Amino acid sequence: MNGLDIGLAFIEGLAVVASPCILPVLPLVLSTSINGGKARPFGIIVGFIAAFSAFVLLSRQIVIALHVDPDVIRYVSLILLFILGLVLLSEKLSDLFSRLTQRAANLGSKVGAGNEGGFASGLVIGALIGLVWTPCAGPILAAVLVQAIRQQTNLQSVSVTMAFALGAGIPMLVIALTGRKIMSHFGFIAQHTSAIRKLFALLILASVAYLGFGSYAQFFFKTSEPVQLQNVSQLENGLKDPYPAPELIGIQDWLNSKPQTLSGLKGKVVLIDFWTYSCINCVRTLPYITGWDRQYRDKGLVIIGVHAPEFEFEKNVANIKSAIARYGIGYPVAVDNDLETWLNYKNRYWPAHYLIDKNGQVVYTHFGEGDYDVTENNIRYLLGLKSKAEVMPPTNESPTVTDQTPETYLGYKRAGNFAGASPLKHDTIASYQTTASLPKHHWTLGGKWRVEGERITAQDSDAVLTLNFTSRKVFLVMGTSGGKQQEIRLSMNGQPLGENAGKDVHEDAVLINGHTLYELVNQASPKTGLLEIKTLAPGFEAYAFTFGD
Repeated sequence: MNGLDIGLAFIEGLAVVASPCILPVLPLVLSTSINGGKARPFGIIVGFIAAFSAFVLLSRQIVIALHVDPDVIRYVSLILLFILGLVLLSEKLSDLFSRLTQRAANLGSKVGAGNEGGFASGLVIGALIGLVWTPCAGPILAAVLVQAIRQQTNLQSVSVTMAFALGAGIPMLVIALTGRKIMSHFGFIAQHTSAIRKLFALLILASVAYLGFGSYAQFFFKTSEPVQLQNVSQLENGLKDPYPAPELIGIQDWLNSKPQTLSGLKGKVVLIDFWTYSCINCVRTLPYITGWDRQYRDKGLVIIGVHAPEFEFEKNVANIKSAIARYGIGYPVAVDNDLETWLNYKNRYWPAHYLIDKNGQVVYTHFGEGDYDVTENNIRYLLGLKSKAEVMPPTNESPTVTDQTPETYLGYKRAGNFAGASPLKHDTIASYQTTASLPKHHWTLGGKWRVEGERITAQDSDAVLTLNFTSRKVFLVMGTSGGKQQEIRLSMNGQPLGENAGKDVHEDAVLINGHTLYELVNQASPKTGLLEIKTLAPGFEAYAFTFGD
């Protein structure tokens, strides 16, 4: 569970009381909390939190199911907020909006009538207020929705959403409990309603302008010296012998788009990216690729991510969809589970990039990480943007480390550097004894394990996997049998990880909630260490260690 995301969501919710989007519901909260018993304000806030949370979580499921780009949500929210600003500027539209919201409040009062305590009627009123307020929240709704989509599990999404709703509900509860006192000071407001409403309308429209065009404002007001552009007259490191791009074949599913063909994309510049979601090298390229998609899509670039699985669990379309949402991928993704397109391109690497010109010719290729400036400048050249890219994102390539431990597979089909008293036994449960002295770059097992072609699976609650590595960071592709959440415990050199813990480690433990890549170790500089992983229950699955930065 990411406590930082939950804390930020709660703070964002608290900030809602200072935003213009509180205006449409403030009169409803005040007027409905004055009448009824003392329990009604609490019912209103509980109903508000429940309705808003349900709306966001339902929206998350719809967005994931339809593969909607989170940026689209943001733009739609800005449009809604812009419309609200126009409504508040207009006398007629404001009166109509007020009548509609007042009807919702009156409906809640009627449904909850007869309850002396007022809690039940407050629930209904609060739920209606939540539904009325949700579309008015604009970018704030988009922010919490995007945060909910980013979470890897439903539990995390619920926690983030509830934290936001609770943060928004607490100030409203204070307003509801002190409603009578506040209303007594509304004489001045009542006399200047029109002017105040129009002032807030202007503030709303100004906020839309800032949120929609803030990046341009930052560009115009930046103080750094402009980058001197150089002309690009030809491809950099282009192929000496371009060739017709092989077609996309054997695709099981298309995500984020309808089926695509390269023959149908003639006249476009196309970038084919072979990737798989648990590959750390692929993951490190995604910020660049998604950035190119945002910057050049409307200029004629089409990016197609061909998801070619390395492990069996990566064939699960639900897992791929989750990764697409997590990494903010908005371009088409072709599910190449049988590796037919992979073989058609005679590809051998993750990641691999094939740049195709408007005539359908592969003119540039790059395998692995790096050379992002070359790839982007070649994209620009093919699009007819003759100048080089103005700003390149900072590279996050893995630095060259002398004697860094190589990628280490654990399943017997590609297993290497195993050290144990007895060799690995294939496709059967066996007991293993850890070695007293483990050589560098080697791994060993202790306890009962089942070793299969591409993974190892713990068979009891105290099995041990130990690795002697040299690197700054250590990643492990892992999951659990049946997909049940499970914890593992970590130590390094016989001590708690402390400041060397990776981002997925919390108090020397990792909560495994899906088959994917987890970061276990994050040291300040590359060092040699003895990493020990202990299971707390049978069913832990490990596939491959990767290293780097």
